[in-house]
Amino acid sequence: MTMQIGYCTNVHAGPDLESTRENLAKYATQVKQQFSPDEPMGVGLWLAAPAAQALQDAQTLDGFKSWLDSQQLVPFTLNGFPYSDFHSDVVKHDVYRPTWFNQDRLTYTTNLIDALHGLLPTGMEGSISTLPIAWDRKSLSPNQWIQTSQQLLQLCRYLHQLEKDTGRLIYVCLEPEPGCVLDIAKDMIDLFQERLLPFDDDNIVTRYLRICHDICHSAVMFESQADVLRQYHQLGIRVGKIQVSSAVRVDFQQIDPNQRADALEQLSSFNEPRYLHQTSIQSEDGKTEFHEDLHLALQAVDDPKLLTSTWSVHFHVPIYLESLGLLSTSRQDILDCFEVCRTMPDLTHYEVETYAWNVLPEEHQVDNLATGIAKEMQWVQDILTTRDNPE
Repeated sequence: MTMQIGYCTNVHAGPDLESTRENLAKYATQVKQQFSPDEPMGVGLWLAAPAAQALQDAQTLDGFKSWLDSQQLVPFTLNGFPYSDFHSDVVKHDVYRPTWFNQDRLTYTTNLIDALHGLLPTGMEGSISTLPIAWDRKSLSPNQWIQTSQQLLQLCRYLHQLEKDTGRLIYVCLEPEPGCVLDIAKDMIDLFQERLLPFDDDNIVTRYLRICHDICHSAVMFESQADVLRQYHQLGIRVGKIQVSSAVRVDFQQIDPNQRADALEQLSSFNEPRYLHQTSIQSEDGKTEFHEDLHLALQAVDDPKLLTSTWSVHFHVPIYLESLGLLSTSRQDILDCFEVCRTMPDLTHYEVETYAWNVLPEEHQVDNLATGIAKEMQWVQDILTTRDNPE
């Protein structure tokens, strides 16, 4: 199967179809000119609920497909996680609504399935990433768990019927995220083994429901990329998409005590108000403390000079960067992940997802967004198509 590499268009503002197309014309076409001038280029479309609804109209769908074809943009994957405006002044916890025990989430996802089927070239399989159920596992009641399982099973039946009727394989990929109901590999495994597979009368769940492995999210939780992917493989749970992303990482033990206050100040510049920046702090003995947002972790520091822990922060930074001043990144996790991915021939979808370009601290901003994205895509392609990791 052919490897597909694209970038996620949730980096661009725009909650309706018109603005989606305008952003593709303004940015994606520029990325293509730099990254893939002579061949079609993959994109991971983010279609907010109004855009997905608009594409239920056959004429609108055909028109959008014709335009994408004319631009040689191939939407092999969709980001079905953010339901509404992902660029409002404050997103934070709103990105986790509606939940997977809400009917609106199922309706939105089936709308995305219909749209993706209509947009994909003949014979190409598609993937859709989605919410890891809800924010905060402690918030779910038994009835909400039942509703969630029923809706996910209903989704699998919908996808199975689509493949029977049309031959089109589309799979929906749950995306673990720190602090959510599914935030580490064990949560995902438990969902399949305890709440889905025992009720899979048609033996279809693992074909149509897969995992979107976001490298940044896993790195924030200090998971071993190799261990996570191999666990899934051994249990027959498929990874349908890799979201290529990098976290902010700070190992205070490796920083001179006299520079730790400066490092903490640099880290505080990532404390912006739009998105949630979950933070895990691992002590020297391996114990991990989780903070819902970066500002909460910063508030808990008494004396920066005494910091010897390692911080991992959910902030999607440009994936080719190894350091940010005194700070580091989790770029090595991407390289570790790709080493295992080379042994997984069924895994072909790779989506670069640095959605936070516009809220990066000023010194890390780029003059041209399309150039930054194209550089990320080239970096990914160079790694995945060669045996040696480029520096």
